[in-house]
Amino acid sequence: MIGIIDYGMGNLRSVQKAMEHLEVEARIVQSPTELKDVEGVILPGVGAFRDAISELQRHDFVTAIRDTVESGKPLLGICLGLQLLFETSYEDGTYEGLGILEGDVVRFQPESGIKIPHMGWNALKIEQEETPLFVGLSTGDYVYFVHSYFVRPKDENVVAATTRHGSQTFVSAIASGNLYATQFHPEKSQRVGLHLLKNFANLISNKNLAGSTDS
Repeated sequence: MIGIIDYGMGNLRSVQKAMEHLEVEARIVQSPTELKDVEGVILPGVGAFRDAISELQRHDFVTAIRDTVESGKPLLGICLGLQLLFETSYEDGTYEGLGILEGDVVRFQPESGIKIPHMGWNALKIEQEETPLFVGLSTGDYVYFVHSYFVRPKDENVVAATTRHGSQTFVSAIASGNLYATQFHPEKSQRVGLHLLKNFANLISNKNLAGSTDS
């Protein structure tokens, strides 16, 4: 079972419908205690960083999310859910994130010929060929973005994919241990996005299978 965190700022139903289409069990999680009962977690997010981290704090999800990652359960962040994993965002001020990964969140620089927010389809350049999130996917696959800010990890080893917007290359996915996240919306990215979500579900199934074999 995958838990989709509801803190009032995510495309919950879109993500859940994508999972239903894949015949993957997923339910909305509205309490941090429910995270103990699921085998994998999705942290979605749309809107402003400041509001999102405030809502996570208000619903007591901050410590629970950190504990979930620490426990080894796979977690997938989506869009703002990627940015929240980092230490600091500079969106309309300076705000502290979950601090699970080192790095910050910054805005695209204005330049001729590009629009901000970066909205629509764009191509991936896969940097971590071995990550289970990208099994069956390739550099050049197109996914759907809606964002004005992007993450800058301190550790380049967590960068799983990058994308170009004008002359600017930004991190479009990360993978580090049991932690995965995408700047794009897999639930809106049609075939490629559904394939990625299926990969996430499969790595949870494989983890559980390995655990039952070891016991």
